Amino acid sequence: MTHVVRTHFIAPKKLIEEVDRLVGPRRRSEFLIEAAAEKLRREKLLQLTRRVMTLPPVDMPGWETAESTSQWVRDLRAESDRQRNI
Repeated sequence: MTHVVRTHFIAPKKLIEEVDRLVGPRRRSEFLIEAAAEKLRREKLLQLTRRVMTLPPVDMPGWETAESTSQWVRDLRAESDRQRNI
């Protein structure tokens, strides 16, 4: 069994009323738990994305500028298309 913790949660009345209208007061906790878990997943993904985007630059031919990177991708796709049509 998963351990659970009771916590005091303060929220705007309108928000709780909307949740209750949507899922019913008996499913309020379940809904808010799922919403918090979804938000946590997005925040973790955002943090990871920021970390990856700040990696030190790598010397990779064809990736010097946005334009050269776009050209590199187009060339790679064209080569893939040529190989599939053989």
